[in-house]
Amino acid sequence: MTHADLPLDPAFPAPPGWEDDVVAWWLGQAGFAIRYRDELLFVDPYLSDVLADKYRGKIFPHTRLHPSPVHPSDVVGLDLVLCTHGHTDHMDLGAIPYLQSSSDPLFVVPRSEAVKGVARGIPASRLLGLDAGELFGAGGITVSAVPAAHEQISLDGHGQNLFLGYVIDIGGVRIYHSGDCAPYEGQEEIIRSLDVDVALLPVNGRDEHRVGHGVPGNFELEEAVALCRAAGIPSLVCHHWGLFEFNSADPDELRNRLGAVDDLAWLVPALGVPFRLKAVAA
Repeated sequence: MTHADLPLDPAFPAPPGWEDDVVAWWLGQAGFAIRYRDELLFVDPYLSDVLADKYRGKIFPHTRLHPSPVHPSDVVGLDLVLCTHGHTDHMDLGAIPYLQSSSDPLFVVPRSEAVKGVARGIPASRLLGLDAGELFGAGGITVSAVPAAHEQISLDGHGQNLFLGYVIDIGGVRIYHSGDCAPYEGQEEIIRSLDVDVALLPVNGRDEHRVGHGVPGNFELEEAVALCRAAGIPSLVCHHWGLFEFNSADPDELRNRLGAVDDLAWLVPALGVPFRLKAVAA
């Protein structure tokens, strides 16, 4: 597949009639592109195939089930890249250098993983490290960092979180991307206090087999729904499935199970298909 054959326009233009909406595209795994007018940000874009080589012949081969929807070197107008933690499918050493080919984004990473971020190609001058409880603003975007538990809260030797989620305030919509996360004590209260409109949550679950071989898990679908209810979040977008066979979920099954949920708006997105975050949240 050539660059021209990839399904997404690397400029990520808002579809006609949506120019004043906050528009999102699911990039696969935990990755999203989010646009509001002239501002474009990515969260956890895994756009390479470096993990296939690393895990070839291992118990969990990381063979892509679909190609990246866009080549990172083609992306233009990218202002901000948020990485929730240091795992390669969230801080992609195969994409980070190329995302700077046609753009000059600021990269936000957990402060605990700043050295790893530089090692993976982020210039120190374009890296901002955050820890839970901190926030920053850039242009019309505000980002608040919150803890994440993958499957537990983990701290470095300085007491800084290794795993984060981000609450992104853009275009009048407040978006919670949990990063890789399972429920943890105090989560509902933290997220409720941030008045979130829509949650982007990983729903591929967790089990002893995966975690016993170094693959910590995420929310079960029912846990994601329960968090939205408890934290007063009206809308849920499900992700972190469909890329690696060993660590996925069936989208049709997710939709069937969500069919009985009538007190939340919900979406199981299609790869690379734009959707309006306000419409999900409405």
